[in-house]
Order: sequence, then C-alpha cells, then structure tokens
Amino acid sequence: MFHRIRRRAKEPSEAQRQFAELHARMQGQAPPGIGLQAAEPAPVEPAVVVDDFLPPELRVPSHDQVDGKMMPWKQPFVLDGEMAACAECGAYRDWLILSTRGEIWLRCRAGHQQQETRLDTAWFNRNSGPADATHATFEDCLRHLGH
Repeated sequence: MFHRIRRRAKEPSEAQRQFAELHARMQGQAPPGIGLQAAEPAPVEPAVVVDDFLPPELRVPSHDQVDGKMMPWKQPFVLDGEMAACAECGAYRDWLILSTRGEIWLRCRAGHQQQETRLDTAWFNRNSGPADATHATFEDCLRHLGH
C-alpha cells in the first residue's frame, strides 16, 4: 500500500504539469510596453492656488506666540511623596499650574506663586488637557479659571 502512495508522489500532479507547460510557453516573452519609449506627457495646466488655512478666528496660536499656559489642579499636589504647600499661606490644594519659558510655577488661590523645580514642561504637557481658550492677558486667564 505504501509503495503505491510513494509512486504517485514521485510523478508530478496535473496542476504541476499545467504550470510547467505555461512556463515553457512564456519563456522569452516580455510584458507589453517593455522596451518601447514612453510618450511625452501632455502639458498640465497649473493648479489653482487656494488658501486652505483656517479663517483667523479659528486659528490657534503656535507655542512661540504664547507667553505661557496654565491649568487648574483642584486636588492636593503630591510630588516625590511630599504634598506641595504654599510657602506663604500654607494652602495645599486648588492650585493653578503655570508653564512659561520652560519653567513650572504653582499659584495658590491667594495669588502667591512659587517655582516648582521638580516639574518640567514635559510633565505639564502630559498632564494638561487641550486648551479650551486663549487670552490676551494673564488677568483674563485668571478670571476664566476662576481665580
């Protein structure tokens, strides 16, 4: 029984025979268009220039046009296992975190500000959400955030 199976396996199958015949017929042939010179492309009319930028009222200023960013931080602020507190009034929650000129500043509800050297701009960018508004002055931004 096994000898019959081995004998059949030694002979090429019908599909293999058909493929070999097709391959033999196609030897020496090239696809159409190979070896011919390409025709010169037709001249193209210049495209119409369209201003595809957003209208000015919908544009967001780039990072170099903004003096800084800020975000609220309502809960207590813990850094390196230590709770941050205002050096002047002792407040430990309801902060505004300001990012300006590569520095991070904490501002308490009373308006005292202190630089936080354990944080950097990358931390601010990871933890802040998208900007919901832009303001012309620092005071306008404080009013917007309820400070």
